Amino acid sequence: MGFVYNGINSRDMKIKARLTSWQASPALRNSYEIVPGKAGVADFGCDSAERIIVVNCNVFPQKSFADLVGALDDLAEWLNPMNGLKQIVLEDIPNRYFNARLSEQVDCERILRTAGSFDLKFICPDPHAYALADEIFTISNEGSHEVERVTGNADSEPVYQLRGVISSSASTYISISTNGEELRVVGALSADEVLVIDSGLVTAKITDLNGNTLRNGLPGLDELNFPVLHKGDNEITVSVVGATFSELRVLAKSRWR
Repeated sequence: MGFVYNGINSRDMKIKARLTSWQASPALRNSYEIVPGKAGVADFGCDSAERIIVVNCNVFPQKSFADLVGALDDLAEWLNPMNGLKQIVLEDIPNRYFNARLSEQVDCERILRTAGSFDLKFICPDPHAYALADEIFTISNEGSHEVERVTGNADSEPVYQLRGVISSSASTYISISTNGEELRVVGALSADEVLVIDSGLVTAKITDLNGNTLRNGLPGLDELNFPVLHKGDNEITVSVVGATFSELRVLAKSRWR
């Protein structure tokens, strides 16, 4: 087993890697309160904490101890946590990626004169894994549409890409309802522009057809009501008042808990 971090394979860095354990579910943050006069506690639910991934590694035997140190120097540069979060793909689980960085120092134990072993401990502030080959849905006409997410096992925070024509009049808009939750677009939008609504980043922008950002898209939303897609069936309804609808492209951002 190996892994790819920031687009570089561990084997290319002279590292042999394997998973010896797996965190099936990230740690939980529980919200409890003691209620005087009542047995037990009041449960206010929970959410997920960060995910930890531990990878056991060995350096391929080198020609000399200096070469071993050189390989570790290259590893330290490659995995430098000061560079922030990067994508990591574990070859045993090739259909998903995590955003991670090192969370602890790396101590290499010499097992031969020119070889060593160590553990890499990665932290994923966002505990979810995301699909490398994701689901994309395209809606080209008004009305109600069923979209089915089959990848992942958790609710996803999709990216909506809307094309159409909306004037600056307050009486014209395009309404997008996802599972009964309405997102109303009232801001000006021309035929050669795309409104990109990102539920994960909780933001919106308007781009040209080549993806270049033109301006902030949040003022064009009637209220900040960002869509969520469930695993399985979802209903998306598009309705138009005084505007022209061309296309809604939905990037599912499918993920695993």
